[in-house]
Amino acid sequence: MSDYQPISEHLDDVEGAREDGHRKMDWARQHMPILNALRDDFVADQPLEGQRIGMAMHVEAKTACLVELLAEGGADVAITGCNPLSTHDDVSAALDEHDHISSYAKRGVDDEEYYAAIDAVIDHEPTITVDDGADLIFRIHEEYPELIDSIVGGCEETTTGVHRLRAMDEDDALDYPVFAVNDTPMKRLFDNVHGTGESSLANIAMTTNLSWAGKTLVVAGYGDCGRGVAKKASGQNADVIVTEVEPRRALEAHMEGYEVKPMAEAAKEGDVFITTTGNRDVITDEHFEAMQDGVLLANAGHFDVEVNLDQLSDLAVDTYEARDGVQTYELDDGRRLNVLAEGRLVNLASPIALGHPVEVMDQSFGIQAVAAREIAQNGDEYAAGAHDVPDDLDREIAEIKLHAEGVEFDSLSDEQAEYMSSWDHGT
Repeated sequence: MSDYQPISEHLDDVEGAREDGHRKMDWARQHMPILNALRDDFVADQPLEGQRIGMAMHVEAKTACLVELLAEGGADVAITGCNPLSTHDDVSAALDEHDHISSYAKRGVDDEEYYAAIDAVIDHEPTITVDDGADLIFRIHEEYPELIDSIVGGCEETTTGVHRLRAMDEDDALDYPVFAVNDTPMKRLFDNVHGTGESSLANIAMTTNLSWAGKTLVVAGYGDCGRGVAKKASGQNADVIVTEVEPRRALEAHMEGYEVKPMAEAAKEGDVFITTTGNRDVITDEHFEAMQDGVLLANAGHFDVEVNLDQLSDLAVDTYEARDGVQTYELDDGRRLNVLAEGRLVNLASPIALGHPVEVMDQSFGIQAVAAREIAQNGDEYAAGAHDVPDDLDREIAEIKLHAEGVEFDSLSDEQAEYMSSWDHGT
């Protein structure tokens, strides 16, 4: 049992924090038509009645709207953060005020506190897990396997977490069904491309007070997130270099007009570096040695392992905070390399970070909500392992969004539907 206390026990001015948190949530809610539409159904139908949902997410205003939706759909919810620096304490406190929500998320925790809070969530003995990065799922499997038989299923939000899930699945180590929410079109094509692209660049610009125009940006990785960063940066008149290890992604970046180079070469030219790979040691000492004075180093992958800060610390003769959220490492030749948000998710972990745009997260969290509903209602139909989100759920969220935007679209005639589903139509 964890003795870690909810956020309300950690704050001096709980009431003031809750007031600020509710104000942030109210603003987000005004711009989340998908969750608002689902809320009406969830309140009426109570699809999550009797479920205990354990969550590890970035606890800020948009996430809070999802958490409230799940609670109003009948669940008891316990939540903590999935990143030590992405929690908004005021939002966490506002959630903790709800009769059916316990929030353990707190900003600025160390590793021990981080996992103590996860353990506190697990103490609620969840029947459904909703995760971002798979730390909660992994913790249950490693430390609390006795709970697995009572878990109906789970959802995983992000690319890194899905990679972990699929690796567990391949090793027959994932012992309950989990939806790979990241991989469904309504999440991947919008959250990863537009959300990561817009929020990472906006946060870097606000944190540094610097322009993108005329700068050379090195984007490490050309998956959905890297594509979004490159696209948005080009739109703000930056020159973009892409680094890749996957030949087809490298070719895709080349044919879309970007320079493609090894990091060893790109390191000599970049003004700003953004890693989006989900892998470790993407930027290391050999690259630091080649970089120009004044470069900015930022990470838009899930964990803080893409820029090797241990190696950078070893090279530095001095470190200091140049601005809020910017740590400068001065090398022995006088060059200064500037790391944003301690190498953690730059769009969520810097002091002024707000995460993805509200409209984008409305889509992603809409998928989370209907996936949790599917688990509660039909969980026994899914075997242990990683599962794609059923396509009808993805389409449901798209249709809600189009309706909210006043966008009309065509549908197939019966003849067209039959033609598309048949194999015997030839020349």
